[in-house]
Amino acid sequence: MVSGDGEVVAEGEFPEQFRSYSENEKHWQARRAFIVRHVPPGDGEALSPLRLDQLLSLSMVWANHLFLGCSYSKDLMDKVTEMAEGIEVEDAPHFTTRDEIMKKVVTVSVGKT
Repeated sequence: MVSGDGEVVAEGEFPEQFRSYSENEKHWQARRAFIVRHVPPGDGEALSPLRLDQLLSLSMVWANHLFLGCSYSKDLMDKVTEMAEGIEVEDAPHFTTRDEIMKKVVTVSVGKT
């Protein structure tokens, strides 16, 4: 298998070599599942360095959205959501958006009048 910098990597090291030092086990296992799901079957030689960079970036977008509540463009979110379909993450946090908070405030305010 070819790593992001073009050197050959042993199968056992893929995808563990892409774990960030700041990722806890729960975050890493979710992102690892995302990465593994989209690596071509076999030895992965069909995964070019450019495609690998794109996959790693998309996995970070998905993990950042899921665990940190980061938001991205609708097109990007649609893409990563589709790519992650079926990956189950236990105890994923739920984030309330500003729009959801404002909607609740308006609903409560209107109900009191």
